[in-house]
Amino acid sequence: MDPLSEADTNAVIAIVMDLARAGSTDELLEFLDHGLDVDVRDADGNTALMLAAYHGHGPAVAALIERGADVDLRNNRDQSPIAGALFKGEDEIVAALRAAGADLDAGTPSARATAELFGRAHLLS
Repeated sequence: MDPLSEADTNAVIAIVMDLARAGSTDELLEFLDHGLDVDVRDADGNTALMLAAYHGHGPAVAALIERGADVDLRNNRDQSPIAGALFKGEDEIVAALRAAGADLDAGTPSARATAELFGRAHLLS
């Protein structure tokens, strides 16, 4: 099988990111089962974990963590998945990312700063 062209690769990444945004866990995992890197990034530096966390899809977040997703990869704006989940008020996602060892001080703003800003510091204690 020939390798994918850059355009085809970008199209696959776009599909995967849309699946993460939608919380389509089973379909998302099919791409990983066929060899896609769990930490693949889109043009903005987002990972599937970042987008699933931001959009509040707990089952997708759990599955990606189980598959070895890096919980601390930040996007091109230096935002971390846990800070995004805090911003969106996704308490269950915050707990899952904390349990997976997310760095509360990584990114701009950090998860700690985001929690303080939005009155959610209790989620990090």
